[in-house]
Formats: sequence, C-alpha cells, structure tokens
Amino acid sequence: MLLGATAQWAAAAPFGLEQVEARARELSQQPYRPSSTQLPAELLALTYDRHRDIRFKPARALWRDRGLPFELMFFHPGWVHRDTVRIHEVTPDGTVRDLPFDARDFDYGANKLKPQAWGDIGWAGFRVHYPLNQPAYKDELVVFLGASYFRALGRGQSYGLSARGLAIDTVGGKGGEEFPRFSEFWVQQPAKDAKALVIWALLDSPRLAGAYRFEVRPGDDTTVDVQARLYPRSAAPGAADMRLGIAPLTSMFLFGENQPPQASFRPEVHDSDGLLVASGEGEWIWRPLINPPRVLTTSFATRSPRGFGLMQRDRSFASYEDTEAHYERRPSAWVEPLGDWGAGRVELTLLPTPDETHDNVVAYWVPQALPPAGQPLSLDWRLHWQGQAQQRPPGGWTVQSRRGAGFQKLGPGEAHYVVDFDGPALRKLRDDAPVEAVVTAGPGGEVLEQTVHRNPATGHWRLALRVRHLAAAQAPAAVHPSAAAFDPVELRAFLRHRNDTLTETWSNLLLP
Repeated sequence: MLLGATAQWAAAAPFGLEQVEARARELSQQPYRPSSTQLPAELLALTYDRHRDIRFKPARALWRDRGLPFELMFFHPGWVHRDTVRIHEVTPDGTVRDLPFDARDFDYGANKLKPQAWGDIGWAGFRVHYPLNQPAYKDELVVFLGASYFRALGRGQSYGLSARGLAIDTVGGKGGEEFPRFSEFWVQQPAKDAKALVIWALLDSPRLAGAYRFEVRPGDDTTVDVQARLYPRSAAPGAADMRLGIAPLTSMFLFGENQPPQASFRPEVHDSDGLLVASGEGEWIWRPLINPPRVLTTSFATRSPRGFGLMQRDRSFASYEDTEAHYERRPSAWVEPLGDWGAGRVELTLLPTPDETHDNVVAYWVPQALPPAGQPLSLDWRLHWQGQAQQRPPGGWTVQSRRGAGFQKLGPGEAHYVVDFDGPALRKLRDDAPVEAVVTAGPGGEVLEQTVHRNPATGHWRLALRVRHLAAAQAPAAVHPSAAAFDPVELRAFLRHRNDTLTETWSNLLLP
C-alpha cells in the first residue's frame, strides 16, 4: 500500500505536506494496522554489540557523489529496531524516488549474516550529515531513529536530550503510554547552496495518524521548524480520552547540585538541569529537575505560551568532571510556538532512575481541547538546539540551585537551599541596592528563614533559604517513612527591587 501511494504521489508534482496530510487523513479513517515488517530471525537475534558492529559505509552516503552540502546515511534494522521505515528522496522537480534497503551500504564486521536472502526489509532510520563544525568534514546534524524520536546538534554540541513528534498518554492513560511512530519519510534533495534541509514524515498510532514537515537549519543554534497535522481515529477505542503531548522533549537527570550524589567523583550527571517556561501571561518560570523517589507529574497552565524547554544551563566542565560524557556540551532544547496555541498547560513528568542510561524526564504541551471529530489538530513550532547562547529571561535567571546543610543544623523535615541569580537587571544594581526575595511555600510547606545578598566572588545575587516540609517534620522519627511516601511541596521565589521584578520565578519541588 505504501509503495502504491508513493507511485501515485510521484505523478503529482511538486511533492509537499499536502500529500502527506492526505495520507494521514486516509489512515485515520481506517482501523489501525501494526507494522507488517517481518525481519529475518538472525537480525532479531542480534545483541547490542553485534548490531553495533554493523556500520554504514560513508562512501555510499546519499548525495555524496553530487557534492551537496547535506548527506544521508542509514541505520540497519535488527536488535531492538524491529519496526522498519520506508524512506524516499524528493527530487528537485518534486517527484518521488524510493530508497530501498541495500545491504551493500553496510560493513557487517564480525557478523556472519546472509543479507542476500533478505530482500528490501526497510531501514531502522537515518541521519543527516553537514559540515557543522568545519568545512572539510560533515558532522552528524540530525537523527531520526525509533518511534517518533529525533535529535539534533548545534555547533560544538554533543548528543543529549531527544525530541519526539508526539506523546500520547505519557501519564494517566488507562492502557499506559502509547508511542506513535514515523512509518515513512521523504527527504528533499537539496540544492548545492542549500542552507536548510526539508523532511516530511507520516506518523501512525492506534488512535491517531499525522503528517509532519521538518525544516532543519544548521548553525550555532540549529533550528528545526515543525509543522504537524494530527488526525485522531475517531472510531478507535479511547480516542476521545487520549492526552496529547505536543512538541515533547525527553531527557535524563540523575543527580546535580540540588540533589548531590551519595558517592561519585562526578558532581553532576544530567542531560538537562531544568525546565524553563515562558507563559502567555508574561511570567518566566524555572523548575530545577530532580531524580524523584516515585513518578511525579506537575504542570503550568497558561494561554498562548511563548515557549518552553528542557535546558542544560550549566556549561562548565568542572560541574561534571566527565572526560567521556562531556555533559557540558549537551544541548538545551527550546520550543518556540509559531502561531497561537490557545489554552493548555506545559506538563513535566519526572521518573526515578538508577543510572544515567535511562531517560527519566519528559516535558510537553497539552492542549486544553481537541478539535471536533474529523478536524485535524494543526500546530507549528520552532525547535532550537542551543549551547552556550541559549534562551533566557530578559532580566535575570537562576544560575545554580544548591541544596545541603550549612553550619546550622537542620531539624526534621527541613531543607536548606542556596539559589544564585544573574542577568542584566541584576548586574546594573549597586551592592547595597534594596533587593528582596519574594518567597512562598505551597500547602504543606513553611518558609523558616530567607536572606538575599550579592555574592562578591561572582557578582551574582544569592538567596539563602531554609524551609520545612511539614508532613515530614511531623512523622515519628522511629518509623519515619521514605521520601516516596510524601507529596512534594512547591517553593516559589523571585527577586524584586522596589516595584520591579528582576528575575524569573524559581519554582522548586521540595521533597524530604
């Protein structure tokens, strides 16, 4: 069916989002059919190391022989990559050419396989290469691999967090999370002087089908413009109740300055250290990430959001001391809505993780209402992959959030935080300026002590804060339950000078 549709679209030049959207609309009116790919048993039996030993031959990259600025290389199916995708090239005249699987594109290393018997089994995914860091070498720029996952890099960055096309029922779903997948891709052959690459994708899932257009622009701040057209399968069970997560970001937080490690030579280990939200009402909110004792989901309701992102603000090697992972090079990802997204909420889900190999942070936008049956949900956004220069509030922002005891002994349920703020609004103030902290604790919390002063070593303004988790404080010491038994308390703080708000709102989750 897919090849038939491709042949039909090839005759209707030029190719574009309209054709993919027509296919998504058609799929949404049919019962969902899982991938029919049947990989050979020898590919399904591959281990991680054996699959990793299969490498694409760079000399066979798509467009290398044409000397174009972008090149495509492909991932081999097998191991956990069992649902393959179809990939097509869109030529300059707008017609479509299929890119079938070809075993000659790969070096199989020490594997003893029989690819001549497989036929066209499809691809696991693909990656785009571009001379991002130096003219003589094409670096990896963006990768599409697995479900609807993709990730990209700006100049000088290393892979970290991932984006997804869509999330469904990340939390609260009756049947658990549903993972839509990109089943088919079309890639526009670029011109010799192209500064951007266009990719279309067809998304399919038990309760929804969708059409996507990605425009990737490499640079210091690589951007991906996304157009999404989503068609719920109205006849599918549970379609009316699904919770859509728009522009989802997936990351990892193991420990950091606000949650020091028990025993590690590395002070911090994370791909992202906080969620930044720019609400439609004008407030900037910073939520430091934590590795929770149990699943925690919180949200920030707003209308017409200006943006949100999972950020890696700490860019210093000394913060991580990891010569292999180089977490200081991991990108921040900022979602900039294009157009009015209406009412909804930014939702953040945190999961406990025992190590750094598991992603345990998800952030996304949940629309307040879905369109009527038969109508698509159409949303556009620009995804920024940022390094040293990244999205920040205009006035002031959190530089670090440290938790730990000082000289003062902490009582039951108490915590001590040191929060540093910086930014142009703060830098222009005199050391003796009347800066005050506006601090509140949500239900179940109590602010015991707070002070603000300029840090003479850095020029930052420092908030020292002692708070109490009331339920933890009241628990009998002999039978004190674990932190997982307590609900978190939200702490909110920002700095003010007379009537002027100077900084974003530090919105922290307090757990015992």
